[in-house]
Amino acid sequence: MFAYVVRRIFQMIPTMFGVMLLLFILFNWVGGDPSYILAGKSLSDQMLANIRTQLGLDKSQLEQFLIFVRQVITLDFGTSWSTQQPVSSILAARVGPSVTLTGSIMFVSTTLSVLMASAVAYVRGSLTDRMVTLICTTAMSVSALVYIIAGQYWLAHKFGWFPVIGWSDSLATNFVTYLPLPVLLGVIVSLAPDLRFYRSCFVEEMNHDYVRTARAKGLSEPKIMLKHVMRNALIPVVTSIMMSLPYLLVGALLLETFFSIPGMGREVIMAVDKSDFPVIKAVTIYVALATMVFNLLADVVYKFIDPRVQLK
Repeated sequence: MFAYVVRRIFQMIPTMFGVMLLLFILFNWVGGDPSYILAGKSLSDQMLANIRTQLGLDKSQLEQFLIFVRQVITLDFGTSWSTQQPVSSILAARVGPSVTLTGSIMFVSTTLSVLMASAVAYVRGSLTDRMVTLICTTAMSVSALVYIIAGQYWLAHKFGWFPVIGWSDSLATNFVTYLPLPVLLGVIVSLAPDLRFYRSCFVEEMNHDYVRTARAKGLSEPKIMLKHVMRNALIPVVTSIMMSLPYLLVGALLLETFFSIPGMGREVIMAVDKSDFPVIKAVTIYVALATMVFNLLADVVYKFIDPRVQLK
């Protein structure tokens, strides 16, 4: 396993290089000249020249790319164009709220969807199974915006059960006061697709030969579900979770915007609105790096779940 992990780590280098090259092309060639964005209405040749010098745009394309590579290696993306603050300090302040929000949503949603999916798969083909499938399909057809707006209006504004918006520096206050409603809405949005996917995984495993063999040996259905089906069905579940983990860094864009949570999602929207390229580049690099790391972690977890998995 150690040799496999080392090989995968070395494979990340050309992948990250490709991501950097693509980003550089998109922002420097396709995205246009950022000096025109920063100059604003007071456009003059001297001001454009000064801005281009500050941003290093007066250098050759190769020199600019090498500067970007150095920024990625050192994880120092300079200062924000809109706030003139270091990008690293901005993102460090925004990661906490995003991980708190999206991490809570992912934990609650995954736990509920796995337990409910196993229960629905256990009674597959029944009226309960068909009703749950119908409810999930209907829930997936409704936009997340509808849930957020309706939740804020009814649960927060009308009934007064939760605050409409807000965030605190105290983690305990956030969990008790400000997080319950956005977490509830986030779970409602993600529960339906997760439940349908995990149910399919469980049902597929229950149709395999080893389940019929276990039944022929006289094992009870709950024991078959918990000891055999659950363990084998966890591989696609782990895949789904690991694919979602990198987006903990980005946060929940809509929830953070509607509830004024100072997380990465809200920061990304503000950066896109203000064409703050350093922030956008930094977030893209961090998400790409996290995706590769969590994909590697998923392969390692496969091995612990099922020893038959061969890492080659």
